[in-house]
Amino acid sequence: MNKIQFSIDCKYYFVILAVLFSSYTIAQQKYVIDNSNNFWEKVQFGGGLGLGFGSGYTDISVMPSAIYNVNEIVAVGVGLQFGYLNSRNYYESYVYGGSLITLVNPIPEIQLSAELEQVKVDTRYESNINRPAFSDSYWNTALYLGAGYRTGNVTIGARYDVLYDPNKSLYGSGFMPFVRVYF
Repeated sequence: MNKIQFSIDCKYYFVILAVLFSSYTIAQQKYVIDNSNNFWEKVQFGGGLGLGFGSGYTDISVMPSAIYNVNEIVAVGVGLQFGYLNSRNYYESYVYGGSLITLVNPIPEIQLSAELEQVKVDTRYESNINRPAFSDSYWNTALYLGAGYRTGNVTIGARYDVLYDPNKSLYGSGFMPFVRVYF
């Protein structure tokens, strides 16, 4: 009886393995290798520029980025960030760093994003009646998760820094709107 049961069990395992391997070989036959050199056709460039001027205040930022469209749904990329902030008689700050970007378009009009940003912040505070001059230099890490409405090459939305620390963050809030453009 054990021999018969073992024989029946082996037949079931053989059938399961045969089905798995046959579907694997069929999938392998349908796979087509794309040897064309179309890397640059899938790359888009964009980024942001920021200018802010006020009474004794200056804010200049340049944030170029590039993404590679893996397919119609997913894109990955990198970005750079350079910034200069100055508040007369208070501080002067330089910000520079980079980011890794992932964009997902579950449907053409909706874009979900994740961006890991690492920036160096160098700030020099001027002396005043209440304190002496001093400098502060630190690295800030942010992980932005966002969503936006996409039309053509433009996406308008909002993102939130899930690592936001009000004592160390570069910005006054973890939540920020954005306009993203790629050509």
